[in-house]
Amino acid sequence: MSLRLRCLTLNLWGAEAPLAERMDLVARGLQTLAPDVVALQEVRETPGQLPNQAETLARAGGYQHVFAPATPIGGGQEGLALLSKAPIAEHAAVELPHAEPQERRILLSARLQTAAGDVWVHTTHLNYRLHHGRERQDQVLAIDAAVKARQNDLPQIVMGDFNARPESDEIRWLKGLCTLEGRRVHYQDAWDRLHPGEWGWTWASANPYTAPLRFLEPDRRIDYIFVTTMRKDGRGTIHDCRIVFDRPEGGVFASDHFGLLAEVQIPAGTG
Repeated sequence: MSLRLRCLTLNLWGAEAPLAERMDLVARGLQTLAPDVVALQEVRETPGQLPNQAETLARAGGYQHVFAPATPIGGGQEGLALLSKAPIAEHAAVELPHAEPQERRILLSARLQTAAGDVWVHTTHLNYRLHHGRERQDQVLAIDAAVKARQNDLPQIVMGDFNARPESDEIRWLKGLCTLEGRRVHYQDAWDRLHPGEWGWTWASANPYTAPLRFLEPDRRIDYIFVTTMRKDGRGTIHDCRIVFDRPEGGVFASDHFGLLAEVQIPAGTG
């Protein structure tokens, strides 16, 4: 048996205008791309004003979903969500280091019951400030600990907005290229695995919605799909990875971030 899990990550950019047009673009994009699992960041819900964005997209696309609030905002909540075509057997959220009342960072994890067996998927959104490399290092250490606690025989997939360039220590550590606090790990960076040396920007000056935050530096690859180490028998093989939601329709982009889509082999075999 062979099963490739199509995984998509996208920072939704909350409730920023033009919201209705952006949400419609995302919903139609999900129908076209047909991901099996979707990791969302900056998901909003505001009672009496804005229904939960993940629930709205899940209902439109025929997904199950789970949502975990992270930070209060505008009378509502902003947080993370996972959408899945496969049944969601359980889910959990853990708080990451350096959480503050107005900027709480979390990891949302879900166990999916796929045809190949139970698969854990995760989504996160790390500190965004350029000088918060140390904070992000502590956060990826905590993420790895949470992944290790869920370990089984099938690959695990960690997706999200890491707010860090590939050459940063926090990303290099995840890829097994440096040591943090005496620890070494290894995850596959899906984009780099199939497109070594290519920029792969997901926060790009070509997207006008990034202009208000241009002080954060334009043209960076900060959204990732990480997969646990590929096995000799084919488990964890990354068969495709590409940038999505990178083109406007009628001048409207889906978000201030571009999305990332990857196909990951779950069971043993040729894929």
